[in-house]
Amino acid sequence: MEAMANPEAVGLSKARLARLKPWMSRWVDAGHLPGALTLVARRGEIAYLDCVGHRDVASATPWTTDTMVRVYSMTKPVTSIALMMLFEEGLVHLDDPVQSFIPELKDPMVLVPGATAIDQVEPCTIPMTVEHLLTHTSGYTYGFQGGILGDAYTAEKIDFGPRRGGLDAMLKKLGALPILFQPGTRWNYGVSTDVVGRLVEVISGQDLATFFQSRIFEPLGMVDTAFGTPAAKLDRFASLYTPNPDGSMKVLETAEKSAFRLDGTDTYSGGGGLVSTVGDYFRFAEMIRRKGRVGSERLIGPRTLSFMASNHLPGDLASMGQPKFSEVSYVGIGFGLGFAVMLNPAISSNMGSVGDHGWGGMASTVFWVDPVEDMTVIFMTQLAPSSSYPLRKELRALVYSSLID
Repeated sequence: MEAMANPEAVGLSKARLARLKPWMSRWVDAGHLPGALTLVARRGEIAYLDCVGHRDVASATPWTTDTMVRVYSMTKPVTSIALMMLFEEGLVHLDDPVQSFIPELKDPMVLVPGATAIDQVEPCTIPMTVEHLLTHTSGYTYGFQGGILGDAYTAEKIDFGPRRGGLDAMLKKLGALPILFQPGTRWNYGVSTDVVGRLVEVISGQDLATFFQSRIFEPLGMVDTAFGTPAAKLDRFASLYTPNPDGSMKVLETAEKSAFRLDGTDTYSGGGGLVSTVGDYFRFAEMIRRKGRVGSERLIGPRTLSFMASNHLPGDLASMGQPKFSEVSYVGIGFGLGFAVMLNPAISSNMGSVGDHGWGGMASTVFWVDPVEDMTVIFMTQLAPSSSYPLRKELRALVYSSLID
């Protein structure tokens, strides 16, 4: 990790940042989280980095700054950046029909409004485009969302897990089912970014793991990020937990029995397949804050990143049919190409700045970049689902109240 800065020198109160550790400890000591880590950086300098608790409770193994975690949906911004790198090369356009690259998704049917069965469908009258995928307005969903289509995903095991036979096999199953709505008419969180990952493979001629490694991870020096954890690093890989009804925790998955062991991985989920560390993800997030620059090199253009971090919806997420997701209200929050985008902090009831952007993961991790305050924030833990506790709202209040310039 980079050296720590004096918080006051970058406009942050050391005393107020010190509130972060007791906050994390309250959640851990109450038995609600196994362990937690928070990083706050401003102007490229880390002003706060600390962790509490355990990466494995049963063995009392401490959470450390090199702990490896399932970042789940924090994979999505990486995949979106990958596709937009190809966009910059003129190899794909946002208004390209998805089916021109992936024939398995040709001519989807659409569930009729109010459908009560999976076969109550109508033709798709709006071609699904690359932009629909990047903005989650494609009509795809997740099995855990439930409903007629979500239940069908669960039955067909359309979850892009690490051992599902490859992306092309998953897409054949996906293409056999209808979509929720006419593309572009609503926002619905789903497997869209997994389809984006397959687009990267088709357009680049490389599998997603190879593209990520050569085009993103190596240039950024992300040495602990991959679609799974190798055997030599399992001692640093955290166990995954979920709440019991009484607020205590139970283990969902240990490192030794994890589906995220690298051996046997055959499906590279661009929507949620990466394992990483705070140090590695900080390098990725800092690349975003620096508008694509890595040292003297550049991964992606500054105008492209600004374009990605702009709201691509006609309004906020609430107006597009998603008033809340996880524990966060989506009033006053929009969505760009791979990121949620703050539109109006006051009406969102969340501290932040207009234009701050980022995303979280199913195990309650989160990151965001704030161009107004020139700030990067990362929170790591391993508790699923992320809707369990109001961690992200509390973190924002703590971070923004520490700004003093």
